[in-house]
Amino acid sequence: MNKNADDPPGQRKAPATAETISQYLSLAIHEHRLAPGTKLGEDDIGEIFHVSRTVVRAALQSLAHGKLVDIHRNRGAFVAQPTLREAQEVFEARELLEPRTARSAAARATPEDIDLLQRHIAEEHAALAAGDQGRALRLSGQFHIDISRIADQSTIAGFVETLIARSSLIIALYWRRESALCESFAHHALVDAMAQQDGEQAEGLMRSHIVDLHSALDLREKAAPPRSLRDALQPWG
Repeated sequence: MNKNADDPPGQRKAPATAETISQYLSLAIHEHRLAPGTKLGEDDIGEIFHVSRTVVRAALQSLAHGKLVDIHRNRGAFVAQPTLREAQEVFEARELLEPRTARSAAARATPEDIDLLQRHIAEEHAALAAGDQGRALRLSGQFHIDISRIADQSTIAGFVETLIARSSLIIALYWRRESALCESFAHHALVDAMAQQDGEQAEGLMRSHIVDLHSALDLREKAAPPRSLRDALQPWG
């Protein structure tokens, strides 16, 4: 195992756990460093993280449970690759759930909640300014997840989080209008409505925002560009 330059002399980085690997792979998927359809070889991942195949399998099973990874018998694990039908269903489900969630969040949002959402927007802008669209997309998804948590609807929040994860994969495959990532007025307007506890406006703004995201998809079959695991996970170790 390689030493980390930031570790104290004589110490090595602690072995990665299944949870650590799951979180790291999830981040790479959400930031589009691992494209849909990428094969997640157990030996390759084990070598990158310096762990056994048993640990890798546990991490991949966790990701499969969250529908970020598909595991095929005798073929191995792959980053999930949503179909056109799934893409339609995911965004139709978001159009049904998230507007009402935004209305509920507007009624419950505290000043601390508003500050949290505003920080998300600022970080998203910084990522866009740096040309890191993958990170900006992940932050945008977290913005929506946090609104569902502010609404204090735990069951729906779980659904929304799963839908956001699927949306990240769908956007990686079918996004056609990258400039839509910069349409930050939608998030700003939502936060303003929530700060004013205007549930009706928050609901309408969220509905329009999700419809706009849906319309930015190019729902035609196409393959995502391949990328090696080592390149995608290069920052580790």
